[in-house]
Amino acid sequence: PKGHPDDFSLGLWTGAYDEDTYVHRCQQWQRTLFDGGWAGITWPKAYGGRGERPIHQVIFNQEQARYGVSSGAFMISIGMAGPTILAHGSDDQKDRFLPPMLRGDEMWCQLFSEPGAGSDLANLSTRAERDGDEWVVTGEKVWTSSPDRARWGMLLARTDAGVPKHRGISYFLLDMDAPGIDVRPLRQMTGESHFSEVFLDEVRVPAAHMLGAEGEGWRITQTTLTSERSSIAGGVGATPAALIEFVQSFGTPGDAVVRQRLVDVHIRYELLRFLRYRSQTALSQGRRPGGEASVMKLAYARFMQALSRAAVDAQGAHGLLAGGDVLDDGMWLRRFLHSPSLRIAGGSDQVQGNIVGERVLGLPAEPRADKDVPYRDLARSVQ
Repeated sequence: PKGHPDDFSLGLWTGAYDEDTYVHRCQQWQRTLFDGGWAGITWPKAYGGRGERPIHQVIFNQEQARYGVSSGAFMISIGMAGPTILAHGSDDQKDRFLPPMLRGDEMWCQLFSEPGAGSDLANLSTRAERDGDEWVVTGEKVWTSSPDRARWGMLLARTDAGVPKHRGISYFLLDMDAPGIDVRPLRQMTGESHFSEVFLDEVRVPAAHMLGAEGEGWRITQTTLTSERSSIAGGVGATPAALIEFVQSFGTPGDAVVRQRLVDVHIRYELLRFLRYRSQTALSQGRRPGGEASVMKLAYARFMQALSRAAVDAQGAHGLLAGGDVLDDGMWLRRFLHSPSLRIAGGSDQVQGNIVGERVLGLPAEPRADKDVPYRDLARSVQ
């Protein structure tokens, strides 16, 4: 239907619905799935799932995409936090967090990136110090999606500055209502504030809310990041068919340059479709995709950028306008303004390229002069 988000993984919408409406509809659909026994298809039955294989989830997602419904507001929750807690959480943590997550009762956010730790995430300086049965956390996070709506957060903090940076990180499950948390929205060039800065000033986290053991945060994070890349690359997204329909309504399909751009977008879409088949084949054989997630993430980011640029260019000067009084509410322009972030979110293109080079092609690892240096001895560390 008009106005429905057509990129569920990113939470974009055409303007006819605001974000509150979008999130509310996602909550309704997620609860419908849960009540009908179709939420968490791969999750254990003990936590409300069906206990099926990953390939069954892929098939269900494909069928669901045909009906204009979405639980995309829970991508971070169910697509990232859920798999991480399932893989590394204690029984008590699974019992507490997974059922309300799957019902759509509680949303999650990701508190990973910092001003000095983006692509080099292990350089994070947010610190956690033990105080009895609690950890006291102080630091700053940035580019956090919807922390104002989240009930819980996945938090990375440094618990040991005396070891190399990758080994001194721990993973916490943070109550976003805890005292000392200050959320400050960031205005994007789309005009929206999907992301925020989050400041933590001596926030107390129960020791029972550490995920895994102290110092295992980096290893656990890989589960979250792999899930994130797969979720982004597996997003429904806009299609070449939607673009062609738009160009036809605008009246420029006969332009030779426009037609060439449409062909380029179609080719990219088909390549992405076959890359997804590769990932689905791994799932059907009981294997978790490895480098396939990074390859798909790279392809998806470039496809969405080419798609939105083609749509804006086809409109000429009209493509610079946005708002409710222009054709299609300026939806394609907002997609275009948002598309560069896809090459950063979930791991930048450069990070994905390194992963593919090292883990798929077997190339030598990127030189890391700080690999064995204690974090407190690094020039950019914050004590």
